[in-house]
Amino acid sequence: MNHWLVKSEPAKYAFDQLVRDGKTVWDGVRNNQAALWLKAMKVGDEALYYHSNEGLAVVGIARISREWFPDPTDATGRFVAVELTPVRPLKRPVTLAEIKADPALADMRMLRQFRLSVTPITDAEWAAILAKSEA
Repeated sequence: MNHWLVKSEPAKYAFDQLVRDGKTVWDGVRNNQAALWLKAMKVGDEALYYHSNEGLAVVGIARISREWFPDPTDATGRFVAVELTPVRPLKRPVTLAEIKADPALADMRMLRQFRLSVTPITDAEWAAILAKSEA
């Protein structure tokens, strides 16, 4: 299983909304690199759900429930979407400041390619963030 990080502004689509909806189409991604990562996602992979702009924290875990398909919001047909379902909120949000302060997380792609809304994360990064959420 691969691990991912997906980002959304809470005012646009918060993790709580995903929990209420039970699933969502993760669409609107218009960066070519992020679109390639959407194509790499497999059913059962899990993603950390990060609130950007407001909150600036990892707040939950989602699961890929449908692999890539044409993005219904893209009239050009160039971009793809996946379907996400909620797994659970984190016990405690893990802030961007905490992530940046941890040398073990210094190489996270989200810190180097901050504008991307989808990035892969390593098993070690996954475990470190989940451990922080339990502290």
